[in-house]
Amino acid sequence: MRITRKSTILSAAGAALLLGLTACGPAGSAGPGGVDEPDEGGETATGNGPYSLEIAENPEFEEGTTMAELAEAGTIRVGTKFDQPLFGLQGPDGVPVGFDVAIAALVAAELGIAFEDIEWTEAQSAVRESFLESDQVDIVVATYTINDARKERIDFAGPYFVAGQDIIVAAGNPEGITGPEDLEGLPVCSAEGSTPAATISEEYGAELLAAGAYSDCLDPLRNGQVVAVTTDNVILSGFVDQNPGEFELLGETFTEEPYGIGLPKGDDAFRTFINDVLEEAFEDGTWARLYEETAGTVLEVPEPPSVDRY
Repeated sequence: MRITRKSTILSAAGAALLLGLTACGPAGSAGPGGVDEPDEGGETATGNGPYSLEIAENPEFEEGTTMAELAEAGTIRVGTKFDQPLFGLQGPDGVPVGFDVAIAALVAAELGIAFEDIEWTEAQSAVRESFLESDQVDIVVATYTINDARKERIDFAGPYFVAGQDIIVAAGNPEGITGPEDLEGLPVCSAEGSTPAATISEEYGAELLAAGAYSDCLDPLRNGQVVAVTTDNVILSGFVDQNPGEFELLGETFTEEPYGIGLPKGDDAFRTFINDVLEEAFEDGTWARLYEETAGTVLEVPEPPSVDRY
């Protein structure tokens, strides 16, 4: 598997998370050493990395489509996060794990591409559109909120998940913060170029400390440089879980953040294909299984969203 950039932020807790993710799959998931184990019926599941996804054999697509090109190449370039527990966290072997990673693997499998043939690139919030526009990646699956401003530059399939913006504070909540209204004029950290960063500064008047990645906000919160960190609740839940006793999640979302799969502007056939893959996964239980094996180790499995075929 090809990795284009390696993160240095993985902690021991992140390694423990990876072990938990790869150990908690259902019968038929990859066993020790990546060998698929028989399911209860005695059949062997078709493996695709840690997620036991059936890989399409010799799929046929219309000539000239992105699907045909990727299937022929036998690889797909995916931009994702490397620093977000539960959704996209770089593992000890340099390979990311989490729900976003599983969703990307699902799309790849339907193209006939095995997990080990996915090329992963770290896609921080500020560079996601530019990565697609400059053909550095084929898709972006990176807690990527669908909004109208982004749709002017790229297209989205999905959503495949709906999150909500929330806030974490230091343990004990020394500032007594109860919601975003309390953050006016106060220093708050979020990722540069992200929807939560714009919301907390433009709508609630917080003094924004823009970081390259959400994980870069944790030390400023620890040392008192900021009073809070804000982004989507699922991302913050991962940080709280990974750093027990250090942070508190307020637990009151104040936005709706539909996560989509970013792809180049105007590729309607590719977008339709991905939407079809997502809807099938919603219906046959694959989506719920992938969530349960990743983010569902900490968060309750929600109902799948409805795809927006705009």
